[in-house]
Amino acid sequence: MPSPFPGMDPWLERPGLWPDLHENLIIRLQDQLAPLLRPRYYIAVQQRTVVAVAPPDPHPIFPDLTVVERGKFFLDREDPVAALVEPIIVEIPVQETITEDYLEVIEAATQRVITIVEILSPSNKRSGDDRQAYITKREKVFRTPMSLVEIDLLRDWPPMPFAFLPTNGHPSHYRILVKRGLSARHALLYPFSVRDPIPIFSLPLQPGDTEPPVRLGEVLKDTYDKCSYDFRIDYKQPPEPLLSEVDMLWAKEVLRASNLAHS
Repeated sequence: MPSPFPGMDPWLERPGLWPDLHENLIIRLQDQLAPLLRPRYYIAVQQRTVVAVAPPDPHPIFPDLTVVERGKFFLDREDPVAALVEPIIVEIPVQETITEDYLEVIEAATQRVITIVEILSPSNKRSGDDRQAYITKREKVFRTPMSLVEIDLLRDWPPMPFAFLPTNGHPSHYRILVKRGLSARHALLYPFSVRDPIPIFSLPLQPGDTEPPVRLGEVLKDTYDKCSYDFRIDYKQPPEPLLSEVDMLWAKEVLRASNLAHS
């Protein structure tokens, strides 16, 4: 069944689901756009490898009983039983290799990259080296004739850097940034909340070319349906990160109307 939400389903942000959703969205977005770009352009999936420190386990396991080998951890040789030290469990930083997919729109005749399409991942948004590496890459793209489409469907962590003009700034859960290669300092920002449909926007190409509409909301609904996320999400559990109290009440009504409240 399609997603019951008008736009982004906040339960899809759960860490266990997000990598699968990210990959599926990339592939299905390519499927949607490829026929609209032929024959002047084609759209290809590209990959980069990121070495990241795994975030802390949100559900750590603590033992009910610790078995300690007798004869070790004795601090007081005169009273070894009283001085027996029971170890505790701590977290250590663990590096993991992550492969991130993104899309490139390429001019067929010249093989030039015209537009990059990014769907942000936690590694892009969390504070640290990976976020800074992505921001550095982003700034390099801004200094070239290439265009950038940056899709942020994650409520957690600070947004990517941009500055609102004095008259149009307002907060949002999600956002789509469209930076055209020829514009020096300005970009188009499409902010939307968990209650809103995902905005339709034009894919930037070269001047004079017809720009196809990007219907990300349709792609998400199709992905949700074909990948059976309704069977994979436990809607009895709260989303991660949590919604505000009023948005959670609204989300529960949406789920109740779709018969997913008890799935």
